[in-house]
Amino acid sequence: MERLIESCDRGLVTLDLEVRTLDEAIDAMVDDMVNKNVVDAANRDEIVTEIKNREQISKSAIGHSLAVPHVYLECISEPLIAAARLKTGIYEDAPDGAPIRFVFLLIGPEGATTEHLDSLANVARLMSDDEFRYLALKAKTTEEFRAAIETRRSGKAAAEHHKSVDEGLQHTGRLFGGIIADVKRRVAVYKSDFTDGLHSKTAASTFFLFFACLAPAIIFGGLMSSETNGQIGAVEMIVATAFCGLVYALFAGQPMIILGGTGPMLVFTGILFRACTDRGVDPLPVYAWVGIWTGVILLILAITDASYLMKYFTRFTDEIFAALISIIFIYKAVEKLIQIFQKASNGGAIGYDVALLSLLLALGTFYIAYSMSAFRKSHLLVPSVREFLADFGPTIAIFSMAIVAVLADRNMDITAESLKAPDQFGTTDPDRGWLLRFWEADLSTILVCIIPALLCTVLVYLDQNITARLVNSRDNNLQKGESYHLDLGVVGILIGICSIFGLPWLVAATVRSLNHVRSLATTEEVVDQTGRAHTHILHVRENRITGVMIHLLIGLSLLALPLLKNIPMSVLFGLFLYMGVVSMSGNQFFQRLSLWATDPQMYPATHFVRNVPRSAMHLFTVIQLVCLVVLWVVKESAFGLLFPLFIAVLVPIRLLLNRIFRHEHLAFLDAEEMPEEEEETWS
Repeated sequence: MERLIESCDRGLVTLDLEVRTLDEAIDAMVDDMVNKNVVDAANRDEIVTEIKNREQISKSAIGHSLAVPHVYLECISEPLIAAARLKTGIYEDAPDGAPIRFVFLLIGPEGATTEHLDSLANVARLMSDDEFRYLALKAKTTEEFRAAIETRRSGKAAAEHHKSVDEGLQHTGRLFGGIIADVKRRVAVYKSDFTDGLHSKTAASTFFLFFACLAPAIIFGGLMSSETNGQIGAVEMIVATAFCGLVYALFAGQPMIILGGTGPMLVFTGILFRACTDRGVDPLPVYAWVGIWTGVILLILAITDASYLMKYFTRFTDEIFAALISIIFIYKAVEKLIQIFQKASNGGAIGYDVALLSLLLALGTFYIAYSMSAFRKSHLLVPSVREFLADFGPTIAIFSMAIVAVLADRNMDITAESLKAPDQFGTTDPDRGWLLRFWEADLSTILVCIIPALLCTVLVYLDQNITARLVNSRDNNLQKGESYHLDLGVVGILIGICSIFGLPWLVAATVRSLNHVRSLATTEEVVDQTGRAHTHILHVRENRITGVMIHLLIGLSLLALPLLKNIPMSVLFGLFLYMGVVSMSGNQFFQRLSLWATDPQMYPATHFVRNVPRSAMHLFTVIQLVCLVVLWVVKESAFGLLFPLFIAVLVPIRLLLNRIFRHEHLAFLDAEEMPEEEEETWS
């Protein structure tokens, strides 16, 4: 790498070179070396001709947006490296299908072959570093390009990143040990969490996640109102979302996580209220004490490093849980649309015209948001416009379909059902105040509440930590470190506070958190050996500003509740559908599930397809599918209160698989990340 640093100092780095072919790039780079008296002008044609001849024999595009043309000639006096970042990508049949954005030209005397092979290996290793590729693409000057090399060339930064991933779930054996480690790890980047948020991606993510968080807050709030006999509803859910989200964004260790109401928590709360009602017990004091005990137990777990137990949760369990949450979002969207048509067929207040308009608005929202996100892969327009449209796609979809709804109302007198927001700020049940009178509960009630609190703790512990594992997955390429113990403690405190004021219990929301990460990601499109394209995350703009702004806007929405009624509910259903579908990407469970309907000759050349027998691979998927179905059935059954325990049972089930599958097969099927040999397609 010293040669490359030297090239930067000698001015042999060109940024945004405008060429249409690799041959033109070679011509321009050699001419630049001649103009700077690094190469003798008399040897220019010989060098260019020999390089192009080598390109005819063997392409130098080796993947990761990189081409390394090279030549060794007697007329060259010393080894040289020139680098160029191309303004637009060039497609040269790279192994990963990615267009060439960087050309590193290596020339030197015939005796320097060994040194140049080392340089080639170093350049390839450097370009395989996603963070370097991101920094190199964003560099505006040669000095910034040089700084990116200095930062990443030794691999130290990448090594520290992977080390921090492993450190997040360490058991220190000391009280507060894990929390202190999380604080030390994150306080070092706390300032950058705000400065890194000063970017257009932050605005796009904020508007998208504002609606993506407000919609479930209102919808889950409405569902909770029916589950709690109107004592906890949409207003409480919005207040809790704004307050907890803002506190979490400011004080938690991993700001990429979004707190929110979840299906499992909704089910648990409903069962708790029904159990109290059936026994003639006032549910609000019970709810308060169950939440207080849950918060206390969660704090104890955080203080004692209990999150380290998550190391026993592998991709097997993560994929099942993520699939469940994705399906819940898709199911809720489809269920709500079906209910609209049922109202029309039963001769209700709406007709089929309203039902069809609702379907159009939902599918239109999904289609526009999904199509806009695909602009990153498009060849149309310029990169900055493609990036803008992809980032603001969900926001554009929401406003576009809202306009369609307004036009349908004015021109065709078809009025779609609008968002059911409350008319004014206040508790859903006007007969109760914000502060629950939990101190009036008798001692026996307080003590009995520990039992459901233990079940609630299991649910919160698993929901929070599994979501954190999914967010911190190496596939997402986060760089600033993990924070399991601190974040669990923060959630425990927030649940305790919410319980006192009769607010819903919020926990890490999987789909919203993953969409938060992806909305802030810079990605590239790569193609595997079968020609199948998939998105690879280069860099995520980790920051706290999005979390702060999202939840401030949600809080401010309480001042404009009547305005929210102008948003059609079906548009939000379309957003639910989009979030559920998008969150399925990257889940290998769905990829392996799709293989059941795929021609075996067309299977992708992934690490598990190459190394695991087909029967073992499909059996592994069947077991995951059975576990997923069982979780869904339990969630919908009368035993929903035990749902957290069934999630925990996934761990021993995974351990039992060691007796069914060979160890080496499980190593590929349950790998934490894509193996290195699958990423380094040039080798």
